[in-house]
Formats: sequence, structure tokens, C-alpha cells
Amino acid sequence: MIKKKVIIIGPSFPLRGGIADSNHSLGLALQKLGCEVKMLSFSLQYPSLLFPGKTQFDTNGSQPNLSIFSKINSINPLSWIKVAFWLKKQQPDLIITRFWIPFMGISLGSILRLFGSNNNTDLIALCDNVIPHENRFGDHFLTRYFLKSNNRFLVMSKSVGNDISTFIKNPKVNYHPHPVYDHFGDLIDKSQAINDLSLDVSKKYVLFFGFIRKYKGLDLLLDALPNFPENVELIVAGEFYDHASEYKAQVSKLGIENKVHFFSDFIPENKVNLFFSACDMVVQPYKSATQSGVAQIAYHFNKPILVTNVGGLPEIVPHKKVGYVVDVSSKAIAEAVNDFYSHNRELNFIDNVKIEKQKYSWSNMATQILKSD
Repeated sequence: MIKKKVIIIGPSFPLRGGIADSNHSLGLALQKLGCEVKMLSFSLQYPSLLFPGKTQFDTNGSQPNLSIFSKINSINPLSWIKVAFWLKKQQPDLIITRFWIPFMGISLGSILRLFGSNNNTDLIALCDNVIPHENRFGDHFLTRYFLKSNNRFLVMSKSVGNDISTFIKNPKVNYHPHPVYDHFGDLIDKSQAINDLSLDVSKKYVLFFGFIRKYKGLDLLLDALPNFPENVELIVAGEFYDHASEYKAQVSKLGIENKVHFFSDFIPENKVNLFFSACDMVVQPYKSATQSGVAQIAYHFNKPILVTNVGGLPEIVPHKKVGYVVDVSSKAIAEAVNDFYSHNRELNFIDNVKIEKQKYSWSNMATQILKSD
């Protein structure tokens, strides 16, 4: 039986980023299945001290059709008490709590514990990561505190399911791969996109997309670039969450200033299609990962994908079918890019991407969440 009252706890509009976007897509999918959906978001998500970006808010428009309540202050325990009482008044059948970073463990875990367990409300954690990419003191305690506040778990990478088992004995874990993002517009003509980005249409481009952090391995991709085919260049589209100067110095040292094109602001939704339309392949040279929303944007735009063999990335990129799964090294990345161009694999990979992406839908994920144990 479908649970009618659903509350999704996690970032929502006007907060920006992939997690907020995917929460919105999941909410819409549940709504289409007949649920009454409310989004419970943050009045304060990160203190400015802990947020390395320029802004936490989407300033480019609204995401309609869902009821959004921005009530959680992540560092104010009084807020957690008020939110727990608000939740009790809603009498939800299901609470889905998004978990992606240990810092949120104390606030979200406390809200769920204050709400209390009962036979009428199912508490499910939708976990992006449980072991963070960048470890800090106290992470294990915060993660365990949150995980033990839930009845069951949905993961988008099998490796995350295995990680949960290191915190909780015999957890109830279901797996569904990250669905395809479908709200970034349509693919446009490649030459037009390249022109719109003020790039050279006579060149070929691979794309690194998303926030730039050390674990994402941009340094490996830059090291590989001198060994790409002569006419292949790199687009880096995303905001620096590390020191930009380190990467710029690396570019200068390698002498590849004319082959790297940085677009280092946060990319608004209405511009995302330009970058994916302009490229031949998306490259994710991650040193650590669980799953990836970027790969699912690539699927939306029918783009081949190169990933490193870490976490759950190989689960969603069949090797030599829709792209490449390679070792975490600049040499392996360069070899795959050369294979892609020297064997003209783009069109064949695109055909396979169109078939493969049919597995990944928000409707399927929503249906799986609503299934009782």
C-alpha cells in the first residue's frame, strides 16, 4: 500500500547543489505516485566558516510544485526540538532523511530521535556517503549516531551499503543506482554550444564538471592532458572548493594554459546543457567516490563517461560500452582518452548510453522506497 504522507528531510530550494536538485526530483516522483509530499529543509545549512563556496543559495529561479519548509538550523539544538514537534504534528507515514556528510549527523539524528520511533512512521535514510571523502575527527561517532536513528536505508552505491554494515549490525539496506537528472534542459548542437562558450569549434573537448575538491582528482586529469591527442582540450566547469592557485600553478608548470578552459563559477541550471553539449566525453578522475550525480547528468545528455575504478562508479559505467573504467592514474586516463579518439568510439558509446540510462529513473527509486519490508 502506498504511503500517502511523505516528508523528505534535506536540502531543498532555495539551497543549491546536486543534493537539493535530487531531493526535488525524488519529491516530484513520489508526488506523481499519489503521495502528499513535504520537503523539510534548512534555515541554516552550513555556517559560513564551514562552507568554502561563494553562496549556498540558488539565485537563478524557482523549483515549483512542492511544499518546502525551511526550518532546520544545523547548529541550533532549539531548532531541532521545534522541528521534531512540527514533524509529530504532520503525522507522516514515511520520513526520508538525506545523509551525505557526518557534520549533519548530530542535527538530523537528534531530530529523528526527538520525533521518536513508532509503528506508524517508517524512518528511511537515503545515504550518499557514510564514510566521508575527507575524514575529520568525530566523523565516526556522528555518522553512527545518525544511522542508528533510522529503521532502514536506501543506498545508491553498493559500497555504501557495505559501509553501513561497519556501523550497524544486520542493517536493512536496499540499493537503487542514482537516477538520471532530467531538469537541465536539452542537448543542443555541439558547434553552437562551443561557440556560446567562446571556444574554438575546430577543437575537441572533454569535460570535468562539478565542485572542485581534492578527492575529485582534477590534478590527475591535468597531468594526463599533455598526453591527449593534439586537438583535444579540457573544459573545467565548476566552483573551486580548494585553492584555485594550486591548480593554476600546475597548469603553468605543465605548459597547458592554452588547452585548459576554466569556468570557475557555480554553473546555473540553465547553463549546464552548454557544457555537456560542447564536450565529447565527461571525465571523472576521482580518487575517492561512492556514487556520482555528474555521471547521471552525462547520461541525460547522452554523453560517454570516463570514471576511475573507485567506490560505486564502475557500477554505473559499463567499461568499453558507455565509456571507460580506469585505474586512478594520469597514465590510465590518457590511454583511455587516446583510445576514445583513435578508434572513433563516440557514436557507438552514445548509442549504448541511450539504452543503459533507461535503468535509472526517479519513478523506479520512488516505487522502491514505498515498498514495505
